[in-house]
Amino acid sequence: MSHPKGPPPEEVIRRRDAAGHQPDGRDVTPAVGTRGEPAHWGHEGDSTTIAGQSRDWADARWSFLYDKGTKYARSAAEANGKVKAAARRMRGGPELTVEPHGDFIHAPVWTWEVPLYFWFGGIATGSSFVALACDAVGDTDSAAVARKITLGAVLPCAPLLILDLGRPLRFLHMLRIFKVRSPMSMGAWCLSAFSGAAAAAVGADLIGQKRLASAAGAGTALLGTYLGSYTGVLLASTAVPVWARSRALLPPIFMCTAAAGGAAVNRLVLAGTGTLPVGHPTREALGMVETAAMVTELALSEVNERRLGRIGRALEEGRPGRYLQGARGSVMAGLALRLARKRGGPRVHHLASVLYLLAALLFRFAWVGAGAASAHDDEANALMARRRNTR
Repeated sequence: MSHPKGPPPEEVIRRRDAAGHQPDGRDVTPAVGTRGEPAHWGHEGDSTTIAGQSRDWADARWSFLYDKGTKYARSAAEANGKVKAAARRMRGGPELTVEPHGDFIHAPVWTWEVPLYFWFGGIATGSSFVALACDAVGDTDSAAVARKITLGAVLPCAPLLILDLGRPLRFLHMLRIFKVRSPMSMGAWCLSAFSGAAAAAVGADLIGQKRLASAAGAGTALLGTYLGSYTGVLLASTAVPVWARSRALLPPIFMCTAAAGGAAVNRLVLAGTGTLPVGHPTREALGMVETAAMVTELALSEVNERRLGRIGRALEEGRPGRYLQGARGSVMAGLALRLARKRGGPRVHHLASVLYLLAALLFRFAWVGAGAASAHDDEANALMARRRNTR
């Protein structure tokens, strides 16, 4: 007489094994022996050694789990790979044969304040570099203007960050701790220190202390090396596939757009105020920095997209995809205008700087927006977990 709730689980498993049942998309055949029975093995060929074991079982008394110095660990690379191959077959092979179902992770809830904060922070960073370079070549007037632009660009950053946090006290709570391993904690502290150093530099300029202003400007630029890149580190330290997979190139990509944005704003302001006339070496150098930084950004983005593979679909579709295409179009148009500068005159050069600034803003909106789309991409999450990079 059968049980009213059916046979016990072990009986179900025994019947499935006897019938050779396999789950959909998987191969659960063991590497050696028969499932549910002791495995029988023998030496392959004429070899007298066993992978993962020393001769005569000399280290069998030591557990690999507790003693990492045993010969098991050193001989693991010499194993024949049968167990690894069986585990891979059980998971369904290198490709996704079973449709993944999520959600696997929580999507980021950042709003428009975050990419705008990244943009202003990038301009402030690039401008601090401009001030340091102008001081180094002796152009003190341009350096003073660049320091004022640095302070003006960093001032909106804290309010934007507080708006995204929702409650102002949350920003103060972030300053209660100093956690080196947290990009968010270090970013809040760096933003505060950067703003203070920029204010000190401008204050020294106003009271005529040029040497002190230069020293404070150098400190601001030093802090800017972190402020300009930590935003990329912050994104890459999450579990979002498109961000996490870009951890190697996202910080330099953000730094390139920061340098281009800072140089573009300074060039426009210095040219507009008459500080730098047409043909001035600093004006020409700023134009070259803009172009070189954006070309480098395009090259890094191309390399990164090839590394992303299928995981990068979030950057190609929807609103983030349109933002990214707009950014690339702005960069290409700016480069074309730079090549036609001699025919179009200075105004064409100014328009190229504006296009570079627009591209830097669109790049940030594209990357931040792609995070939510990538978090909801179940296949990308599954591929990221398997360390796969397929289209």
